[in-house]
Amino acid sequence: MANDTVITVVGNLTADPELRTVASGAQVVNFTIASTSRTFDRTTQQWKDGEPLYLRCNAWQRLAEHIAQSLSKGTRVIAQGRLHQRSYITQQGEKKDSIELAVDEIGPSLAFATAQVERVSRATGFNAPSSSAPVRSAAPMAAPTSEPWAAYGDFGASDGAAALGVPEDPGF
Repeated sequence: MANDTVITVVGNLTADPELRTVASGAQVVNFTIASTSRTFDRTTQQWKDGEPLYLRCNAWQRLAEHIAQSLSKGTRVIAQGRLHQRSYITQQGEKKDSIELAVDEIGPSLAFATAQVERVSRATGFNAPSSSAPVRSAAPMAAPTSEPWAAYGDFGASDGAAALGVPEDPGF
């Protein structure tokens, strides 16, 4: 793993993760993350979307199960993994290359959502009953408002973007 290219991607799932079992009996989940950069255009005083990146991802075994049971289309996620390039031949005989992310860690982004975390014992697995009670978040979230970023408080001029006169980006 010393020479692997490890990256972190923040984006939204384009479809529900697809869980399947391969011939060896191992489980794999495949999904795509769409990540779009946003920049502030000072001339129009508006945020603009850049070109989207669609990154095909896969994960194996217990992580695959957890992803399939926990995440769905549209979920904003933070994923970290290793980039892999693979080549293949199409039915028309053309050689194609693709880059995929072998996911090592993934979770929902909590910037505009909440999540309930349930720990899984290594001995019992995900579907088996656990001897310990699920771990739940103890701190309640702020009441919903029409401005989802209001729950983060007023950062004033100490916030880098605000100090530069750039309004906060309200969207994904």
